[in-house]
Amino acid sequence: MLKLAAVMVFCLIAVAACATLPDTDALIARHAGQTARFENARGSISSQKNAAILAELKRKSGDIDILDKQIALEQEIVGSPLILGNKVTLLQDGAATYPAMLAAIRNARDHVNLESYIFDDDDIGRQFADLLLEQQGRGVQVNVIYDSVGGFSTPKAFFDRMREGGIEVLEFNPINPFVSKTPWRINNRDHRKLLVVDGQIAFIGGINISSVYSSGSGAKRTGKATGNTVAWRDTDLQIEGPVVGELQKLFMETWERQRGRPLAAREYFPVLKARGNDIVRAIGSTPDDPYSLIYLTLISAIGNAERQVYLTQAYFVPDPQLLESLIEAAGRGVDVKLILPSFSDSASTFHAGRSHYSTLLKAGVKIYERRGALLHSKTVVIDGVWTCVGSSNLDWRSFIDNDEINAVILGREFGLQMQSMFAMDIAASEAIDPAIWERRSWMLRLKEWGGRLLQRLL
Repeated sequence: MLKLAAVMVFCLIAVAACATLPDTDALIARHAGQTARFENARGSISSQKNAAILAELKRKSGDIDILDKQIALEQEIVGSPLILGNKVTLLQDGAATYPAMLAAIRNARDHVNLESYIFDDDDIGRQFADLLLEQQGRGVQVNVIYDSVGGFSTPKAFFDRMREGGIEVLEFNPINPFVSKTPWRINNRDHRKLLVVDGQIAFIGGINISSVYSSGSGAKRTGKATGNTVAWRDTDLQIEGPVVGELQKLFMETWERQRGRPLAAREYFPVLKARGNDIVRAIGSTPDDPYSLIYLTLISAIGNAERQVYLTQAYFVPDPQLLESLIEAAGRGVDVKLILPSFSDSASTFHAGRSHYSTLLKAGVKIYERRGALLHSKTVVIDGVWTCVGSSNLDWRSFIDNDEINAVILGREFGLQMQSMFAMDIAASEAIDPAIWERRSWMLRLKEWGGRLLQRLL
């Protein structure tokens, strides 16, 4: 066992040492100068219609450069289209997200595709497993992807029961190299949280399938928490409309890359109609990409910000380019605010993130630490019109080693919802005072130093 552990640690370090982040300035310069393009449920639209949509966005949101620069640059970087006609519902915490997900699964008529980093054998996990088995028994095809490391503590029998019930279950990059169907890359983890039902409704965000999310961040403060000792604060999206097809593609691509068994024939890509007025882009990143699409999207969006960058992040271990982008934004007068955890389930990550506070505070970045709940959200709101929600943390692992999935939503209406949620989290947070921070103990400084040494592996 000790030898195996030593080999695994060596592999983690070796793989981590080989991967690097891209030169963001060079890539952004290479892709700049394009024209924004939109699609609807029927596909590409005319250049005249493109211009009219952009003009209407700017009329409602103000003449903000991010609507010109960012969305055109983003499409060149990512390649996936901005799609019109979607309905996006903001879901806060597991208390809102799980009932919505379970209701969608219960109403499934054709198929359910579920991808989750963690799928626990606990009350919530069993609720999902039981319902998925029930639907499979009714003739609905259920396909599940779980991560081998994320599911390490889940008994094999839990997944075997689903397989025996007819569900297709795929273990992403198995820890055991002898059962892997692909080249063994233990450092490549599937950190995505994605549910697609009947190809028409999707859920993405930070919430795994686990009872730790059940109570929600509000319940603990009101004394209504369940048996969990810690409430978790997280954010998910429920998405309906044409962009669901793009999210479905990402699930199917993962299944194919992992060489899962051929899926039963179903209507995975039905004709999708407009369901609302939200404009959405789906972004997936994998280590197989030339560079992290999500990372470059975020860096470019911060670089194009004019008014505000409001960032809520569970695991904040920024690389030098991300640090520079935040500092430069604050330097040109952008209101940069970060909501970060006041405690974490990963002590090394927590202290590594705190090791950057002094630099950011001196540059004018405002930092808040969320109290009363373990912060697990991964959201960004820029200039009130550009929003990003998904599974990606702001750390090296998410940007280099993980499969991640995010959605970008354009528009003032959804941006206002996100800003309202951000304000609620600010109210439940404590501002980090620069003068007080510089008087922190040497013990904390030592922990930060230790976390900084390990930050590339976090």
